[in-house]
This record gives sequence, C-alpha cells and structure tokens, in this order.
Amino acid sequence: MSTVTETILKNAMLVLADRVVEGHLVIRDGMIAEIGEGTTSAPGDDLDGDYLMPGLVELHTDHLEGHYGPRPGVRWNAIAAVQAHDAQIAASGITTVFDCLRMGSDEDGGFKPGEMRELADAIEQAQREDRLRSDHFLHLRCEVSAADVLDAFDKFRSDDRVRLASLMDHAPGQRQFQTMDQYTLYYKTKRGLTDEQFEVFVAKRQEQSARYSAPHRRAIAEHCRGAGVTLASHDDATLDHVDEAIADGVGLAEFPTSKEAARASHEAGMSVLMGAPNVVRGGSHSGNIAAKDLAEAGILDVLSSDYVPSSLLQAVFKLADDVDAISLPQAVALVTSTPARTVGMDDRGVVAVEKRADLIRVRNLDQLPIVRTVWRQGRRVI
Repeated sequence: MSTVTETILKNAMLVLADRVVEGHLVIRDGMIAEIGEGTTSAPGDDLDGDYLMPGLVELHTDHLEGHYGPRPGVRWNAIAAVQAHDAQIAASGITTVFDCLRMGSDEDGGFKPGEMRELADAIEQAQREDRLRSDHFLHLRCEVSAADVLDAFDKFRSDDRVRLASLMDHAPGQRQFQTMDQYTLYYKTKRGLTDEQFEVFVAKRQEQSARYSAPHRRAIAEHCRGAGVTLASHDDATLDHVDEAIADGVGLAEFPTSKEAARASHEAGMSVLMGAPNVVRGGSHSGNIAAKDLAEAGILDVLSSDYVPSSLLQAVFKLADDVDAISLPQAVALVTSTPARTVGMDDRGVVAVEKRADLIRVRNLDQLPIVRTVWRQGRRVI
C-alpha cells in the first residue's frame, strides 16, 4: 500500500501569478494539491507571515566554475565542487538551475579539453546519488569562433540533461566587444599584455571569428533544433544580430547590449534575459544597457544571477519597489514562470494547483531578502 505524504503550510503571503494573498497551501506527493485564502485550523507549518513563492529557475550561471577551479591551476574534486555550488544555489532560493559549461577553447578560460564533460558527469552522478538540493540541468555556452567548439559539443550530443545552448562570439569587434575600449581592458590590461602581444592576440581572435563563427553557429543551431534544445543568442547588439537569431530559431536573447536589440528580440517572441547583478548594482559592469531601463520599457522577460546567486531575489524586490509598472508577482515571474516556460518546463515556476511543489519561504528586510526554507517537489531541502 502506498503512503500519501502531505504537508500544510499556513499563515503565509502567497505570491500567485497575478496577486499576493494571505493564505495556506497543501503539498501532496510532491505537488501543490490545494491553495486557500485566509487561515486554516488544520495542523501544519506556520510561516509567520513570510512570503511563499515559487522556487527560482536559473538559466545562466557559471558559478560552478569558481568551485571547480578556485585558483589558477587548482582543480577541486568535481563532485565536492558540485555539492558546494549546489548548496549556495539552493540557499539562494534556486530550485532549478542550468549549470553553464563552456564549449570551445578561450584564452581567458584556463580549462583543458574534456574537463567540461568531467564536470557534467559529476553533476549527473551527484544527482543520481541524491546529493543535491536543487534540480540541475546543463547549459552549453558555445564559443562559435573557437576552432574546437564542435569537438567539445560532440561530447554532449546525446546528453538529455542538456536543455539550453547559447551561441556566443567574444572576438573583438563582435557583440559584447563592438568597441576596443572594453576588450582592451578585459584582455590586454587584465592579462598584462604588451602592445605587440595584444596586437597578435586580437588578430588571431578576429581571424578565428571570420573563419569559424558562421559554420559553427549553423551546425550547433541545426542540432539543437532537431534535439529540442532551446537556443540562446548571446550579447546581440544590432538588428542584424537579431535577424540572425530569428533565422536560427533562438528562443532566448541573453544579455543584449543595446535597447534596440532587446526590443527587437522581445517583439520577435524571444525571452530577453539580463543579469540580476545589473539590477542590484544599478547598471552593467561592462558599460552596456541597464537592465532597469529594459524593465521600465516592458521588454525584460528573464533575470539571471550570472555570477552572484543571491542577486536573483535581491533584484526581484528591488524591481518591485523601484519600478512602478512592475508588481511583486510580475517581478517574481522574471525568475520563475518565464524562464521555466522559455525552456519548455511548464510543470514548475508558479504557485498553482497541480504544479511541482518547488517553493521557497522568504522574508524581505530592506531589499535584502532572507531565504528561510526551501522545498523541492515537496521535500524540504533547506
């Protein structure tokens, strides 16, 4: 005989899709079974008036890299690194995470061929062994200008945890680095290159981009369309970039660098993603468009924590407080239902009956929210 597991959460401010109500909720066998407004006399967990909202859905974070390679040349045990990463992700309220793995050599990367596959194997082993609090999927960041990007990509063609792939070109004169000012700062100054060394470096990257970007982009996009993997286009800056993304079947516009590109992507039906740290800091660290400007214009769809997991919730409350046109439920949708829908996961991301009981209990103090409890599929993990 099977045993039905049930949890009642009461005295909570429920963040629903369209409003916030005081009420209670019943979890049964990992799903949201009932939602009611007001109090209930049934025994259950009293949330003391805290917010109860969907678990966050994170589509783009390279936070794992810092745990796996904490210092240049240092490699941590892969499963231990995944566990440490997962603990911080879950404590930030993220119950579904797409871990970014870079495909293609990049002089700024420092990772050897095969290491990303080893990390993916560690993620999948940790998931199988019930070591993880959050639900992990893979996001392949494909540097299409790299000569070996397809070699790296080939190791993931049959991996069913790959649900998202982004098409990127970080060569000088392209997308994020359309002007040389930021590229010089990021590569020449940061790496301590001489003028002659930097000139050689730039020429090499530009030659690779001209030679490889277009065929690699086509090959990866074709595979992803056939495999049902959502495509993202990274750092689009111009209308030509957006037209290229439309032709490729892209569903997610990651970090567009201009308002013009963001608007065109949004109007074409893509979800426009910007960084939550951009919202928290009040602007882009690389001098590109501010996420708040896109939010005020109604063309921001998804937030990503990028390099600071806790920034997702901070950005939610900051936008809800600072932008008149954005309510708390609308801000929450940027980190829950919209990213979930963008990658075809309609089973989560909203507090509603018959959805997964991926839930977080949050108390907000001065736009610095505290995640007090996390449930994934009804099971308390924090």
